[in-house]
Amino acid sequence: MDPLVRREEAGGVATITLDSLHNRNALSARLLQELDDALTWAIEEPAVRVAVLTGTGPVFCSGADLKEQRSGAPVTTSLPDVLSLIWESPKPVICRLNGTARAGGLGLVAACDFAIAPEAASFAFTEVRLGVAPAMISVTCLRRMDPRAAAEYFLTGEVFTASRAAEIGLLTRAVPEDELDATVAHYAGMLLRGAPEALAVTKRLVREVPQVPVDEGFRLMADLSARRFASEEAQEGIRAFMEKRPASWVPHD
Repeated sequence: MDPLVRREEAGGVATITLDSLHNRNALSARLLQELDDALTWAIEEPAVRVAVLTGTGPVFCSGADLKEQRSGAPVTTSLPDVLSLIWESPKPVICRLNGTARAGGLGLVAACDFAIAPEAASFAFTEVRLGVAPAMISVTCLRRMDPRAAAEYFLTGEVFTASRAAEIGLLTRAVPEDELDATVAHYAGMLLRGAPEALAVTKRLVREVPQVPVDEGFRLMADLSARRFASEEAQEGIRAFMEKRPASWVPHD
């Protein structure tokens, strides 16, 4: 069988592509397993510094595979694992939406560190209209979205635009379709200039520091800052800055 998820690496960037056109990249059991495998590869592969998650066709991801759901197959059992892999990845993950996303597909979007979509894309949390709830994806989506907007779209199932998705925090940016690849490449290029360990640490603090009381936050961050300045990465970065040269982790053109 042809794979439902393709993967490739070039210049430190792993591109992971949902390729299940027959069901609009729905989250079938097989696609989820292949996506889990591809994400694990990207995280463990030393050559990979940044991952880009995208899809083929006009739809990025249509959500759960409803045919499998009706048959009683355990379609969603691995979705939390996939979302956790993206969320906890020490390497930055960019979602390059090739088009529309619905329901469970929006959980993938929210799990990524960056999400770029064409302005023509549309979005909807359709679960309540099917008699279910956006349960598992709420774990990532509610950490990104404005609370009022989350209530509005979770409860109504209404379709909304890419510009609105950016406004409420679900997307990083909505751009004209002919600027999509250049925008994704821009973010990937900027991330490749960051030190790998520093990026992993910074990903964690972006998630965790807002939940920590202010006094404890200052104490924890003072300790973290001291450890980072003493690290080999920081010594190389500072030395490179003083010598007016790229740091050792920056890819050569």
